Amino acid sequence: MPNEYIFFDESLRDRFMSFAVDAGGVECRTWPDRIEGWVVELTDGMAPAVQAAVEAEYDALMDQQREMADASDGADARDLMGVTVTLPSGKPCVVRLPAATGRRLVEHFTFEEIHELVSSIAVSVANPSSGPICRDI
Repeated sequence: MPNEYIFFDESLRDRFMSFAVDAGGVECRTWPDRIEGWVVELTDGMAPAVQAAVEAEYDALMDQQREMADASDGADARDLMGVTVTLPSGKPCVVRLPAATGRRLVEHFTFEEIHELVSSIAVSVANPSSGPICRDI
């Protein structure tokens, strides 16, 4: 399964793609995200050292991206993250997270963990349950 990364700044996206190619000849492709920014896909099967270097570079670029978002104001200080989830009805939707929340989540969780968390919340909202949390299922 290919690795996907999200960028909201074109120059950071380009730097990441160049790094991936230079670090290990990793094939990249990119396309506009449905909400905002760009998705970069790297081919699977990278050597562990190359994968670690790519992840470290992405983390560094995310720090820069956060700094840029923090420095922006007004209309530019929009949602930092949109998480696509599928509701129990099968309908896909995007959960928009405020910039501050998105930054905190990205600092502490992987994108897969964020997706799992937001998906669980969306399912609970779509199918509310009343009563105590502690009960037999």
